[in-house]
Amino acid sequence: MTTATVALATCGVYLVATLVMGLLPGLRVSRSVAGYVAADRSMDTLVLYFVLGASIFSSFAFLGAPGWAYSRGLAALYVIAYGILGMVPFYFVGPRVRRLGERYGFVTQAELLAHRFDSRPLSVLMALLSLGAFVPYLVLQMQGAGLILSTLTDGRISLAAGAAAAYGVVLVYVLWSGVLGVGWTNTFQGVFMMAIAWFLGLYLPYQLHGGVGPMFDAIRGERPELLMAPGLAADGSSWTWAAFGSSVLVSAIGFTMWPHLFMKAYAARSDRSLRLTVVLYPTFQIFLVPILFIGFAGVVSFPGVEPADSILPHLLVRLEVPALLVGLVCAGALAASMSSGDSILHAAASIVVRDGIRPLSGGGLDDRRERGAIRVAVLVVSLVAYYFAVVSRVDLVALLLAAYGGVAQIMPPVLAALYWPRVPRQAPLAGLAAGIAVNCLFLLRPELKPIAGLHEGVFGLAANVVVLGLVALLSRVDERTAARGGEYLRT
Repeated sequence: MTTATVALATCGVYLVATLVMGLLPGLRVSRSVAGYVAADRSMDTLVLYFVLGASIFSSFAFLGAPGWAYSRGLAALYVIAYGILGMVPFYFVGPRVRRLGERYGFVTQAELLAHRFDSRPLSVLMALLSLGAFVPYLVLQMQGAGLILSTLTDGRISLAAGAAAAYGVVLVYVLWSGVLGVGWTNTFQGVFMMAIAWFLGLYLPYQLHGGVGPMFDAIRGERPELLMAPGLAADGSSWTWAAFGSSVLVSAIGFTMWPHLFMKAYAARSDRSLRLTVVLYPTFQIFLVPILFIGFAGVVSFPGVEPADSILPHLLVRLEVPALLVGLVCAGALAASMSSGDSILHAAASIVVRDGIRPLSGGGLDDRRERGAIRVAVLVVSLVAYYFAVVSRVDLVALLLAAYGGVAQIMPPVLAALYWPRVPRQAPLAGLAAGIAVNCLFLLRPELKPIAGLHEGVFGLAANVVVLGLVALLSRVDERTAARGGEYLRT
């Protein structure tokens, strides 16, 4: 049997195991919206740890991050920096969100804000923003899965077919089990990909250079610019500290505001489980260190690989490694893609129905029909993302960075909802709209930025905070909104 055949068979076994792991929870969770979206609020620390970790470390972990290390050097360290900083707000915000969800029955992010400010337009705008950020993020996961299988078979399996195979499995268990299926598979996938990451991060430098130290010595001799902080920009020029710092800042702010991560606070069993998960979470970041070693390993030995995101499968194909190992590594990369894709797909569909369709319909959906509508939305969102995954070709990390700029705009209204009782209902909507508009303007027209190199999300956040603050200070607060703000602050 050829290496490709054995590796594909290994990936097939992994996909079957993931499918079984994803279907089993559907036998125990309730057939309600709370069961499908919030796992009946039953997730313990272990499941939460891997759900939060595995749902963030996606295709960019096994493809984009090594690609940046390979082509842009130390610029890739921004991934570790924002991951460590980004979970800090969740230690304080998460438990309060969990208690509010338990008290009022919330299962999405926008429900908390729409209830606090008694604003249906805010709910709809949040749904549109979430969907706008989720689709490119889901596209990233599908492209990553397709790229792995396509590179492994030298193109005999197309990117489209590879993405369809992996996300066909995701679709089945998300439709059947909801968020608890996501939780169980993420635990399985998280353990699997962490083991693969550490093995690869040490094995490849040893095979190509005799170890990690000699690898960096070789890079210092051939490509010293890659080891000069903060690394290189996409065009090969030096990345500025302004670009590096603002990318870390925006990504850290947006980290816990990702709706699929934020919503896991509602699924937590207790405040203690959630806080313990946050405290332990930085240990998940450690596995990114060997991931970056993978990219650095190919710099001297295999120059000029295009696209850079394919450096991992490229190394596996070019090196004479056992076929079973190639299959396990590719399965680990699939795990990274699918463990984010399932959470994103589930959250996107839940948000479309709960925060978009439900408010516009006047809340006229009973529990059974709402759960059915969410399942239909799962199908629709997956098809839309699959279409863009097949027809578009983008830098995986650049796509992720762009999405973070929009998601970061959710932080000011969330903090206002939880900690500022006397905010008028129109202020968060005005601030969020301004932040999104400014972020999109500089994303589409970067030459208009007042300070070149800064992430567009920084300008969006500035506009967001200023507009929210001005409207709050200049507008009258009705007593009902103020009273609800007091309830949120005390919860």
